[in-house]
Amino acid sequence: MRTAVITGAAILATLAGAALPANGASARPPLPTEDMVIDVVSANGSGCPLGTAAVTVSPDNKAFTVSYSEFTAQAGAGAKPTDFRKNCQLSLNVDVPQGYTYAVARTDYRGYVRLEKGASATHSSFYYFQGEQHTTRQRHKVTGPADDNWQRADAVAVNSLSFMPCGEQRNLNVNTELRVTAGWSDKRKTSFITMDSTDGNLDTVYRLAWKKC
Repeated sequence: MRTAVITGAAILATLAGAALPANGASARPPLPTEDMVIDVVSANGSGCPLGTAAVTVSPDNKAFTVSYSEFTAQAGAGAKPTDFRKNCQLSLNVDVPQGYTYAVARTDYRGYVRLEKGASATHSSFYYFQGEQHTTRQRHKVTGPADDNWQRADAVAVNSLSFMPCGEQRNLNVNTELRVTAGWSDKRKTSFITMDSTDGNLDTVYRLAWKKC
């Protein structure tokens, strides 16, 4: 068994260091006391058929979680020709507490991957506010053999955070893609990658930065 772990470099150190002012005192961003509410306006793509993607908000307004139940790409035995690529495009209506705006500061992804020797898989993602250019696509690759949970984290540098314009209502668009390439693997066996995992955790967590308008 080979563990597949995909992470961003020095993410925690970057975020922790940026949160401290020059004098070393703690300076946490303000958090709204009113609840943030998120509705899924639309969910399109082969990775999130109707009713298979859901969003929940953490009680402290620090993050929201997207859960998938049928997001798997596969190739090899038993796979259809179109199964090698699955994608999901979510449009989220975020009701932000009055007087605040937010940015996505970090995203934690997790799932499960099983790849035969010679096969590979990629996970790609980006997100952006309606009417703006999307962020740089993040693409991470796993090569076989692999058979375990996978996880990765993408963080945005503090000075590069893209906040929703104050006083405007714009949907947050979240785009995710899974892809499997059979390569020279044994075609009698199946290779796959999923946003699921063996312990039942299906979540992608978007961690937020807040600021007052």
